[in-house]
Amino acid sequence: MANLVVRNIDDDVVKALKALAGKHGISAEAEHRRILEAALLRPKKKSFVEALQTIPNVGLDSDFERVQDDQETDVFS
Repeated sequence: MANLVVRNIDDDVVKALKALAGKHGISAEAEHRRILEAALLRPKKKSFVEALQTIPNVGLDSDFERVQDDQETDVFS
């Protein structure tokens, strides 16, 4: 395994990393690894547009036109 040294990190970032590590009950180094893995190795989620683009073409817009009833019905009668 490789080693990674990160220099010139803002003190607030280091404090936040240590606080998050404490919440998870792990070392700051382990938390750093967890964050890097989550950011770089997990599959990227699809955007809404990408998800919409995967919907198959199932017909024309006219196939799904709304038909309005001419009669009003009272649902409480």
